Parts: sequence; structure tokens; C-alpha cells
Amino acid sequence: MIAKSNKLLVASITSSILLSSCGAPSIVSTPIENIDTIPLKNVVLTETQLKNWNSADLTKDTIPGMSVDRAYNELIKNKQGQTVIVGVIDSGVDIEHEDLDGVIWSNPKEIKNNGKDDDQNGYVDDIHGWNFLGDSENENLEYTRIVKKLKPKYTGKNLASVDASDKEEYQMYIEAKAELEKEYQQAIGSKTQYEQILQQVKPSHKKISSVIGKENYSQQELLAIKADTPEMQQHVALLSHMFGFLEEGDTIPDFIKNLDDGVDYFTEQLNYHLNVDFDGRTKVGDNVDDVADTNYGNNNVMGPNPDKEGIKHGTHVSGIIASERNNGKGVNGIAKNVKIMAIRAVPNGDEYDKDIALAIRYAVDNGAKVINTSFGKYYSTHPEWVREAVIYAGEKDVLIVNAAGNEGLDLDQKKVYPNDQTDNSSEISNNFITIGALNYEYGSNLVANFSNYGKNNVDAFAPGVKIWATTPSNTYEYLQGTSMAAPAVSGVAALIRSYYPKLKASQVKQILMDSGLSTTSTVMVGGDSTKSNKFTELSKSGKMVNLYNALILAEKLSK
Repeated sequence: MIAKSNKLLVASITSSILLSSCGAPSIVSTPIENIDTIPLKNVVLTETQLKNWNSADLTKDTIPGMSVDRAYNELIKNKQGQTVIVGVIDSGVDIEHEDLDGVIWSNPKEIKNNGKDDDQNGYVDDIHGWNFLGDSENENLEYTRIVKKLKPKYTGKNLASVDASDKEEYQMYIEAKAELEKEYQQAIGSKTQYEQILQQVKPSHKKISSVIGKENYSQQELLAIKADTPEMQQHVALLSHMFGFLEEGDTIPDFIKNLDDGVDYFTEQLNYHLNVDFDGRTKVGDNVDDVADTNYGNNNVMGPNPDKEGIKHGTHVSGIIASERNNGKGVNGIAKNVKIMAIRAVPNGDEYDKDIALAIRYAVDNGAKVINTSFGKYYSTHPEWVREAVIYAGEKDVLIVNAAGNEGLDLDQKKVYPNDQTDNSSEISNNFITIGALNYEYGSNLVANFSNYGKNNVDAFAPGVKIWATTPSNTYEYLQGTSMAAPAVSGVAALIRSYYPKLKASQVKQILMDSGLSTTSTVMVGGDSTKSNKFTELSKSGKMVNLYNALILAEKLSK
């Protein structure tokens, strides 16, 4: 990808060195800084660079990664660390994946498949984690559940006619109802539009590919066709127009797949997420409004689908954190010395507050020192349960790394759940860090066009566009979102906790924020070319998480 401006700058950096001493080597290196002093080269990422860009070094590669490879090569190559357990609260994890099977946590206190709760933690045979969703897969969005639950109570009423004690709940119902109606109509419209485009593109692509003799063709090859009939002219014109919507390196078959995926997405929205007549929780059998009702779920962290459908997200997140490094397969995770504790609590739809609160407590109680939470929603019926779990994690010295969300919103204006905010937006605990997503273009497009941001409620940014990582059944894919940025930071946090175990969760959070790279560049926010801001104004730290610098600062603070 070509950088957008020749005025973008990077730094010349003093070489870093490792000096050996008694015991483990100490890091005495120069931090990466002053990245606004030397013009960037204009570069196009190769496939190899793209698959590893989140580990690249800005000053050496002109790619805004986290300097992971540089940190391994120059700082921790010969250092031995402790094993760190990272709890991944997500859709489930393919614990059999070729690039993950060696880094999956096993409960040392539990005897496999004996049908007993050997460690008496309340979960029977929780060998690799716990599945709080049981056999459930699809769910409503939270505002759909709110409308379904409160509609009988408030139908025909207005704000003046409800009791004073119900006014806050009534207002939530009205907002949820408006959101549901808006999103339902948009889903219908988008599904119809995608289907109409497919009806035109598919036959045109079939005809053109038969003429050219291959499925993947360039726009130049398309325009070189002798279009001597009105029908052929129409096919060429339509597909040439479609090339304008392709991302760099994509083809018409990629475009068709994206449209098919879009139809599937909006169909799921209409069938499950926005359907008040659908209830996915019946398969679980618990009371979602009673956090003390904990006797539910099972130990199948890969979920109920034998084809492993529905666990792509959690598998990808886990791979970003800890795919086995240098094993000749797939991808290198950010962190070595990590065991992934798989906790299935995020369905296809919005998570329940109860599941998330119990999942956090499960991870804490079973030894996790870092928890990754790559999910979120904008309505919550029991936020206090999750906040209490966050505080509990803080008391037990566990860091939670949270995704900021993908709607291009300012989180100082719009609250997302989970969070570490009280009603007046002050922090409830100092162990919770929220991460926005970076693009691989260093310049005005540095912040991912989908990423949420916020000077007070987003803490830092990390790579989150086109991230190559593990997907179920020994496959690998590019995915993107703040869901991919958060686990990158979880990996950095895990390495800090591995090599500097005496540092507290709150110190690790501060290291992640203080040691990052910053730039004075103005960047586009929310994918809107009319909206821009200084990068430093989009998060509390104003920085990009950087493993190299984080390890240097951790070394300094640990003495």
C-alpha cells in the first residue's frame, strides 16, 4: 500500500544492544522515538509483508506495526520468561488447530472426562476452559431483547404516564425500540441491494471469465476484450465499474464472495439479531437475570457445531496472541510463553452481561494474568455485574485488554459495553485498557476507517486492518476490526508479564500507554474524509502500542 504523503516522517534510531550480565541479560537499549523527523518511503506491501505487518517496525520497514520481530531479534532473543495464561473470552477456540494445539491451557487440577468437578471450582471437566453458551449459537442483539422484554409493560404508555421509578427503564425501551426499527429496515434494504447486485454481477462474470479463460482477471484484461455486441458491452461496463469497489489485490471473485457474505450477514440479522420472535437462550436453560444461577454451560470450548462454524472469531483472536512461533506453519503469534484459556461466551449476536461477568471471574480464578475481550455492544441491562467482575480482576492483579468497537464512533460521546467507566466516566479500576485499530498505511489513513476512538475512553491503538491469523480446521484468513487490535496488545501484555512478572497489571497498562509511538500527523476518523483530527487527540495516550519500547520501559520499571 502506498503511503499518502511524502511529508510523513520517521526517525533515525540509535542501534539497540543486549549486554549480558549475571543471570538473564538486561535490556539497555534506546527507545524508538522522534518518528516525525525523516520522510517515509512510498511502499507497496508484498504478500509476505501484509501477512506479518502487525509485527513490523515503523522506523525500519515504514509499516506501523508493533516492532515485534525487532524486539525478539534485539531484546529478548536469549531471555527466558515465565508461562502466562491468557483468557480469551470469545466465540470459542479451535483447540485442535495445528498452530494453536501446543499453546492451549490445560487445567492441571482437573481429571479429563471423569464427570467430576475435581478442583471444586464449580465447573465439571473444565479441561481447557468453559463454554457458557452450551449448545446455543445464535442470539438477539441486546436492544432486541430489551424491546421483547419490555414491550408488554410499556405499550401504549408515554413518559408522563409511567411511574417515576420506571422512567429510566422506559427511556431505554424507547431508544432500543427506535434502534431496532431503524436497523431492521436497513437490513432489509441492504440485503435486497446486495442480492440485486449479485444478480447482475454473477452472470457477467461467468461470461467474461469464459471469454478470457480464467476466473481472476485484471481490469486491463477486461477492457481488452473485443466487445462487439450490446450484451458484451454491458458485461464489460458493469464489471469495469465493479473494479472501482475492489480493495488493492482483490478480484471480481473476491468481490462476489464479499457480496455473498453480506447477504448471509443481513439474513442472519433478520433471522436472529433483530427478530423479536427468536430466542436463542432456550438451549442454555438458565435465568439470564440471575447472576447467582451459575450451573449451566459445558466444557466444549469449540461449541456445538462439528464443522467448527461460529468459532472463527475466537480462533483468529487466539492466533494473533499466541500462534506457535517459528514452527513452520501459518503465522507467528505476538507472544511466546503463553497458554490460551478458551472461554466461550460470545454468541452470533450480543453477549449476555451475566456470561461475561462469570467468564471474567472464571479466567481470574483459574490463573489468567491477561484477559482479552474482543466484543462489545451499546446497550446493557446488567452492566454492574461486568463492572464488578472488572474490579474483581483488578483486585487479583489481572489485566483486561478490550476492543474499542468498529462503528467509527467517539466513545467520549457514545458508551460501549464492556467498559471501565462509572456513570460520570471516571475509571472504576486501573486494570482495563481499551484499544482502537490502526491501518497499515502510515499517514492520513493511519486509523482504521471503522475504528472507534476517544480522547478519554480509548487508551491506545494497535494494528487491526487485514490481520492474517488462524481460523478453524487448520486454515488461515485475513480479518479486521478492533477485535484484531486488542489481541495484538494482549500478546504484548503477556510478554511483559512473562519477562517481568513482578510488575502489576496497572503498571503493565501504563507501560503499554507510555511506551507507545506517537505522531503529530492529522488523520481521518470514522472513515469520513470530512472528519479529521490529530492522532494524539484520538486516545488517552495518543500512541500506538509498541512491543520494543514496552520491553525497554518494563526493564526500567522492574528494577
